[in-house]
Amino acid sequence: MWIDTHCHLDAPEFNGTGAQVALRAKQRGVRSIVVPAVCRANFASVANLGQFGGYALGIHPIFVPKAEEADLQFLRTSVERAMSDPHFVAIGEIGLDFFVAELCTPEMREKQAYFYREQLRIAKDFGLPVLLHVRRSVDQILKYLRQIGVPGGIAHAFNGSQQQADMLIKLGFKLGFGGAMTYTRALQIRRLASTLPLSSIVLETDAPDIPPNWLEAGQNSPEQLPQIAEVLAQLRGISLDELASATCANASAVLPRLLALPPPS
Repeated sequence: MWIDTHCHLDAPEFNGTGAQVALRAKQRGVRSIVVPAVCRANFASVANLGQFGGYALGIHPIFVPKAEEADLQFLRTSVERAMSDPHFVAIGEIGLDFFVAELCTPEMREKQAYFYREQLRIAKDFGLPVLLHVRRSVDQILKYLRQIGVPGGIAHAFNGSQQQADMLIKLGFKLGFGGAMTYTRALQIRRLASTLPLSSIVLETDAPDIPPNWLEAGQNSPEQLPQIAEVLAQLRGISLDELASATCANASAVLPRLLALPPPS
C-alpha cells in the first residue's frame, strides 16, 4: 500500500472528478492521499476530498499576491474548526517561491515571507506539521523554520542540496519525491533519492503537476504513484515491499493525525 503525501485532487485539470480519481488510485494500492489547499477559496473543496486520506489548509506562495491579511485570520479560524476533523493533518501548502518572475520583486518577496512566517506561527500554535513549497528558496525556508519552530513536516518536491536536505531532516522534516526523479537528466534529485536515509523519504505525485516521464504535462494523477515508486525502488536497489513499508511509516510519523485515521475499508 502507498501514501501520496501531496496531490491536488481539486485542481481544474481533474474537472471535478477528484473523488473518482482517488477511488481508481485506491484500486492500485494508494491507500491515502493528502490534499493541500492553495488559497482560502479552496479550503472547503480540499476538506471534502480529505475523506480519501487527509487534507491541509494553507495559502500557497503563488496565491500570496492576491491574498489579504483577513485571509490569515480566516485560516486560523478554519484551522481551529478543523482540529475536530480526523482527516485534517497539516498546514499547507505554504512556503516561498523565488522561481516565478512576478513573485521575485522585492515587494512580493517580502509579502511571501510575511505570509510564510504567519502560517508557521499558526502551525506552531496548533502543534501541526507543515507541507512546504520550497522552489529556489530552501535557505530562506530554513531561516524561518529556525526562528519559528514547528513539529516538522514535508519539504514537497525537494530539489535542494545534500547539505540543505540534512538541515531539513535535523529539523524533523521528511523530503517528498515524485515524478521528477523518473527523468534520467534529473541527476541531483536522483542522487538524493538514492542516497538519503530511507527514513527521510516520502512519496508524492503533486498531481496533476510534475508528471513522470511517461506522461504529458497536466496528465499526472495519484494512480501513477505505484509506478513512480518502482523507479525509486530501482534507484535504491530495494524491494517494493520494503519501500512501501518505509515510506508509509515515514508519512505516518511526520503526519501523526494521518496515523490516527481508521484503516481504509
